Amino acid sequence: MLPRYRLLHNTCNMPFSDNTLVRDAVRALQQRLPPGWEAEARAPKGDVDAFVRLTAPNQLSGLIALEARQRLDPKAVVLLADQLSRRPDDKPLIVVARYLSGATRERLRERGLGYLDLTGNTRIVVRDPGLFIETQGASEDPEREQRPARSLKGAKAGRIVRALVDLKTPAGVRELAAQTKIDAGYVSRVLSLLDTEALITRAGRGRIETIDWPALLRRWATDSPLETRGSTATYLEPRGLPALLARLAKSNETYAVTGSSAAAAFAPIAPARLATIWLRDAKLAAERLGLRPAESGANVLLVEPADDNVFEGMTERDGVNYAAPSQTAADLLTSPGRGPAEAEELINWMRANEGAWRR
Repeated sequence: MLPRYRLLHNTCNMPFSDNTLVRDAVRALQQRLPPGWEAEARAPKGDVDAFVRLTAPNQLSGLIALEARQRLDPKAVVLLADQLSRRPDDKPLIVVARYLSGATRERLRERGLGYLDLTGNTRIVVRDPGLFIETQGASEDPEREQRPARSLKGAKAGRIVRALVDLKTPAGVRELAAQTKIDAGYVSRVLSLLDTEALITRAGRGRIETIDWPALLRRWATDSPLETRGSTATYLEPRGLPALLARLAKSNETYAVTGSSAAAAFAPIAPARLATIWLRDAKLAAERLGLRPAESGANVLLVEPADDNVFEGMTERDGVNYAAPSQTAADLLTSPGRGPAEAEELINWMRANEGAWRR
């Protein structure tokens, strides 16, 4: 009998995590459970990316916490363990990643942390209900990449850009890696690119001193246009955009309004003619919101994000969730019509009001 598994729709409701990684990790956990065991993923609370309820054949059950990392090197384990030691809950914690090296796995064991990577390396120890799993996977990273970064394409680069733009105090490589949950080696390669392109200045090859964040946003938008950062679909809201925003405010959707509508919430611009909205499940949300599919004459653009970082730093106004100014500006820079001009107006507002949006 194979173990049963359920991944709830709201499992990945977290701002700084990789939905695909968590989902794949839970599925990998399912495959490694003994016969008769069940794993049910739960929405995260606090500082972890997900909880999983494990139920034994005798119906005794307990929760474990999952912490997702795209990559994790041995040095970063110390910082991670220190951060996780301050969690309010005492559930056994499992670090999940695409791949964990032997040295990283050893450091995790020394710190009393479990682990699971997608190549098969697993160590999970749960006292109640009693469970011990230890398996061996790959000894080398099957997707090792040491090439220098040449662009800001992809979700990982986007996270780094957002962190650099949004933080008031420039962070170092290790801090950025911890903040974005991205391998420090990749962060270092992206910073080298930005340094070469004069988008940041550093003391030698060390800590960042200054960031030309408007130019950085423009470069990110050029390398990674809006349509490459998610799946898009167009719809018609016959009752007008204010009616749509009113329904969004009352909905239970995970969303962030971006584009012209979001820019207008921060800086005075012309009334929006197109509502652009990040949503986890665009088709389902469109049905719930009463939108009509439309290839021409559309006034709503729904975008399913490739990475949940689009929801980081949202601002609520009149019950509506708006994407952060940095995210909105990048989205507008490659939007149709007046989008680029509105982006520049928003960037001008951001220059004059850095204290209102940088953290």
